[in-house]
Amino acid sequence: MRSDDTPLIRLEDYRPSDWLIDTVDLDISLHPTKTRIRSQLALRPNPAGRPGAPLVLDGDELKLVAIRLDGLLIDEAAYSVTPQQLTLHAPPTRRFTLMIDTEVDPSANTKLMGLYLSSHVYCTQCEADGFRRISYFLDRPDVMSVYTVRLEARKLIAPVLLSNGNRVAAGELPGGERHFAIWHDPHPKPAYLFALVGGALDHVRQSYVTAEGRSVELAVYVEPGKADRAGWAMDCLVRCMRWDERVFGRNYDLDVFNIVAVSDFNMGAMENKGLNIFNDKYVLADPQTATDGDYASIEAIIAHEYFHNWTGNRITCRDWFQLCLKEGLTVFRDQEFSADERSRPVKRIADVRTLRTTQFSEDAGPLAHPVRPRAYKEINNFYTPTVYEKGAEVIRMLKLLVGEAAFRAGMDLYFERCDGTAATIEDFLGCFAETSGHDLTHFARWYEQAGTPTIVASGRYDAAARSYTLDLAQKTAPTPGQPEKQPVVLPVALGLVGGSGDLPLATTSEAYAGNGIVIFDQPSLSVTFTDVAEPPIPSLLRGFSAPVRLELDLDEAALLRLFSADSDPFNRWQAWQTVAMRALVEAGRDPGRLDALVTTGQALATGLRGFLTTQAPSDPAFAAQVLRLPALGDVAREIGRDVDPDAIQAAHRRLSTEIGHRLGPDLLDLRERLASAARYSPDAASAGRRALRNELLGLIALSAPDSGAQLAEAQFAAGDNLTDRLAALAAMTLIPGEAREALIARFAKTYAAEPLVLDKWLMAQALIPESGTLDRVRSLMQHPAFSLTNPNRVRALIGGFAANLTQFNRTDGEGYAFLAEIVIALDRTNPQVASRLLASFKSWRMLEPRRKALAETKLGMVANTPNLSRDVADIAERTLA
Repeated sequence: MRSDDTPLIRLEDYRPSDWLIDTVDLDISLHPTKTRIRSQLALRPNPAGRPGAPLVLDGDELKLVAIRLDGLLIDEAAYSVTPQQLTLHAPPTRRFTLMIDTEVDPSANTKLMGLYLSSHVYCTQCEADGFRRISYFLDRPDVMSVYTVRLEARKLIAPVLLSNGNRVAAGELPGGERHFAIWHDPHPKPAYLFALVGGALDHVRQSYVTAEGRSVELAVYVEPGKADRAGWAMDCLVRCMRWDERVFGRNYDLDVFNIVAVSDFNMGAMENKGLNIFNDKYVLADPQTATDGDYASIEAIIAHEYFHNWTGNRITCRDWFQLCLKEGLTVFRDQEFSADERSRPVKRIADVRTLRTTQFSEDAGPLAHPVRPRAYKEINNFYTPTVYEKGAEVIRMLKLLVGEAAFRAGMDLYFERCDGTAATIEDFLGCFAETSGHDLTHFARWYEQAGTPTIVASGRYDAAARSYTLDLAQKTAPTPGQPEKQPVVLPVALGLVGGSGDLPLATTSEAYAGNGIVIFDQPSLSVTFTDVAEPPIPSLLRGFSAPVRLELDLDEAALLRLFSADSDPFNRWQAWQTVAMRALVEAGRDPGRLDALVTTGQALATGLRGFLTTQAPSDPAFAAQVLRLPALGDVAREIGRDVDPDAIQAAHRRLSTEIGHRLGPDLLDLRERLASAARYSPDAASAGRRALRNELLGLIALSAPDSGAQLAEAQFAAGDNLTDRLAALAAMTLIPGEAREALIARFAKTYAAEPLVLDKWLMAQALIPESGTLDRVRSLMQHPAFSLTNPNRVRALIGGFAANLTQFNRTDGEGYAFLAEIVIALDRTNPQVASRLLASFKSWRMLEPRRKALAETKLGMVANTPNLSRDVADIAERTLA
């Protein structure tokens, strides 16, 4: 296991670079197997560094061709070089120029880091440390340089040549076979934001004028023949640029902005300055090949990468421990954009679902870490839900704490003060402390302490005094390396719900900040509200005001009352989810209580009947969220220990079936009323109607399989969009038999030429909760649609299987064995994808003893495999620790 010799990088060991690089001039001659890179670096000693220190440049599997200092070849005794490092032992103590020639093989780069070929397109991915696979460099985010890049390639193979910044020159070379383009980026940036693209690409273009009057040429580049699917991405780009001007006062700062979609990409997208590179699944969209969910994801991710121009590029992070400073902040910004473009309550519910499913489970397992980790062995393994989603929740709490006006003023000050720098969390929080007058020292604990806090709440009504006292306590369970937890600052948005709606809030408590927000920053707190005319039902954490678990002892009747009467849409949905979750947890813990779900199903159906009749048609997107029961993984996390996935699956199916049985005619009637003859549109209202209609189909398929199969087949046949056709396939996967297999085959035939659609087909089958699924997945690995070298295919089929709670966690351990085999095989070619798959074991300790032992054995097998990559070894070590 390689982790033993991998150094641990610690935040407290940070020191500035001994050297700075003012300018970088790159001359890159693209070739499939022998790309030549000449980098000319203008270096100078860093006044904050160590005087006389050697110059140590990072590399990764590099081949040095030549090295010159101020134009002269260097004596071999003056430097030492390996594929991983180039050291100049006694560099000049003045400014000097270093010219380095390297050669790389893009076609052999299966790691998809650095420079590689993707479907005949040259492409780079340099975050976090991929630039060192292109040239020897000070590959760290606090070394910021101005880049000029000359690209050269065969014109027939790569007619399009792109890099960061603005194109300043282009032309043909003698002979006419090759051509060149020169790009200059005037904004200093770290190496991880460098990018180039070369290939035969189609594009769509549009002109844009910023609020400051700058004319910008926008372009989205795609594979030939797919330009008609790039229109939605362009539309999203224009809308998010205008939104950022309006909401944050941020204007774009170059003459061009380019987006390129490639089919082989380890991540979702990358925010390289002026040249965003995307996984094509987050760019390409038309009604036949993209679902409503795809349209929404494209909108969010286009916005996310564009918003990085200011929160990530103009202001970057000093070191990788500050990763949340760009990622969490930018997730918050893209969530706010999507909320403004769509339904804010529905967007909030969807984001919280994601947070609970991905980040809460991370906090509850061996991979838990703070939003700002204190140490790492492999930084690629810290691009996690904690950094992204929890990081965004911290920003949301900060806004609640300081208020909207001070938050905007703090952001303005941050942009002004830190522009062009590599900043820290302290720099960021200092701006808000200054604009708001708040001491944010205690709040900063959110960045240092791992784990999901739990609020335990109870209330007492005093009829004689007409008062209501709310008692709150907070606790956070131990996490790896942090056995003791301190209280954190929790903005608790709340209301008191009476018979006719919200009651007025009046209190003398110093913890009450007004506007329905209590600042809870101690181990316990009591707040008494006065002049409360009737016994209220507390509505806590409105809008999910803090990323916590809530333990509030309300009975089923009170929760269903909140569902019908709460003024906060999030808490209406949450009340419903809480009733369902309690029942699922009880039956998941004790399969003998499965029949008790009949009673819960009846209560939920009764509460739903009126809602579906009166409110669902007017807000179908919200109704679709209500109908969706808590995810299986969330139920497992709530159970917490000795988890039996089969029992959870049985409880989930039973409760869904009970609700479907009792609402059968109502479901059919509402589904019919939601049918639309209008032409497909991805707008939020239309997507909401389809979402509800397809949730109804899923309930019908579970409770009335024959009717469900007929409806699914009819919907697939009549469907004019992928959303409805994929929903029909998903419903049919719930109904074993020949009809299911026939529709699976028909789907594959219909979309045989569409790899991104077939990814969904692969995943739908990988998620079938039946004992034959593992054999099905093994068989699908031989299907022409699957390739172990393409990250999208692997995430769809193998990642889909790893998310299948019952089949990944089979009682015979074969699910664990299969994933371990794939991880070991994939580690040789793409360690990043392999390590993300291995993280699927993160919840193994909560399983019942038999499964736990089997999972531990397979994890140990991975950990003890010789010559593991740093990525996989790190995950294995931390998961087993």
